[in-house]
Formats: sequence, structure tokens, C-alpha cells
Amino acid sequence: MKRMNKWIALLTACLVLVLTMTACAAEKPAAKDAEQSDWDYISGKGTLVIGYTVYEPMNYPDETGKLIGFDTEFAEALCEKLGVKPEFVEIDWDSKELELSSKKIDCIWNGLTVSEERRANMDFSTSYLRNEQVVVIRTADAEKFTDLASFDGASVVAEEGSAGATTIENDMPNAVFTGVLAQSDALLEVKAGTADAAVIDVTMANAMVGEGTDYADLMIVTDIDLMDEEYAIGFRLGSDVTAKANEAIAALLSDGTLKALAEKYDLSDLLIG
Repeated sequence: MKRMNKWIALLTACLVLVLTMTACAAEKPAAKDAEQSDWDYISGKGTLVIGYTVYEPMNYPDETGKLIGFDTEFAEALCEKLGVKPEFVEIDWDSKELELSSKKIDCIWNGLTVSEERRANMDFSTSYLRNEQVVVIRTADAEKFTDLASFDGASVVAEEGSAGATTIENDMPNAVFTGVLAQSDALLEVKAGTADAAVIDVTMANAMVGEGTDYADLMIVTDIDLMDEEYAIGFRLGSDVTAKANEAIAALLSDGTLKALAEKYDLSDLLIG
């Protein structure tokens, strides 16, 4: 009887082992999903979710509300090359890295400045435009603000988390800095007189400031030379989409698509390649 009980115990143990192995095998597809590449994830859903802020001439609405701009049309052309559809999502620029890593967006594409600090959190595509930071003031203050030292104690605004904010910190340390949600908000602050100056991208300043614009009473302080930079697309760290995007960028340069877009949005002098 004891021997029979031992056989029953042994058979029970074997049955438990078989059931355990079966359960482990059933879990393998989930492990496979965890190893899915970024490109498999994006191509699988058929869309590239693009994080942007309103920023003329890169991404902005026309008079009908349709999103246009150099980066907008560039993204549409690149997505066509990749065989996916672009989906544009307006984001809080200061939270762009979190939005990217959490997969709320698949890339940051909105006049994104390449920096070593950002390389720790994202991969960059091939750079496609040159840019620089400029100081914008009211034309009436042209004689008051002529160099960096003249901004000591002045109120200066820039978009939170932007190259402009970094520039103020590094080159205008004695200014009183206030961060705003978007570069366009920075211009509004100067126009309204609630700030003395804004530090923004030259691409935006050339498109929105001066004679014939909505900010005809604002000007760029041309004698101040600030940080030079380059624009690229930001992808998730280690993403295999970066290489595919670079191939598409090379093709769009080769076939003249980017040259035509640069001419359309008056950016020809800044186009790289």
C-alpha cells in the first residue's frame, strides 16, 4: 500500500511539472511581444505619431485651420516613404521626453535642436536645418537693448525646455527669466509689454517678426550673436526607426523634395545638404 502511495505521489508530481511547462509555453508570445522593435510597433499600427507645438514656419495652422509648415510637409513626405500615416499631436514642449518614452508619441518633430544633453534621452535623425537663437524686443526699445549686458535685470521669456531657455541661462545670467508654454507665447509677452525680450529660434523670428507681420512693432537685435544649432527628428533611444528615417531623408534630399519645401517656407539658406 505504501508503495502504491509513492507511485501516486510520483505521478502527481509529474502531472504538476507538465502543467507548469505548458503554462510557461503559453507565456512565450508575451515575451516575444516585449522584444518587438520600435519599427515593428509603428508599422504594425500603421501610424507615426508626431509630437509638435505651434511654431511658424515649422508646424502651424493656416487660415482654414489645416496644419501646414516645413516640418509638417516634411513629415508627410517621409511617412509616405516609410509606408505609414502621420498623426500630429500637440504636446507640452517641456514634457516632450516623457511623451516620447511613454509612447504617447513616436517622435519629436518641431524644430528640435540637437544637443548632447538630449542625446541621453533620445536618438536623433540626420540634421536637416541650421538654426540659431535670437533676441526679440519692441522696436521702441532699440536704443535701450543693444548687447547682452544691457539685459541685466530685464525680464526675458522663452519656451520652457527650449534652446532659448538654455541660452538665457548661459548667456544672460543676470536677466529675470520666465518660462512660457510656447515660443509664440514668448512673442505675445513682449508685444503686450509684460516682458522686455524673448529668446526664440531665428526661423520663427524671421517668419513672424517685423514689417508685414502681426508683430510689426517687434524686431530682432541683430548685433547679438547667440547659440548656433541644428534641427533633427527625435526618436526613442535605441529605436531602429532612426536609420529608416535617415534613408528617407537622404532620398527626399536627392529627389529635390526638401529643397522645394525650403524654398516654399523661405528656409533655403538654412537647409543642410
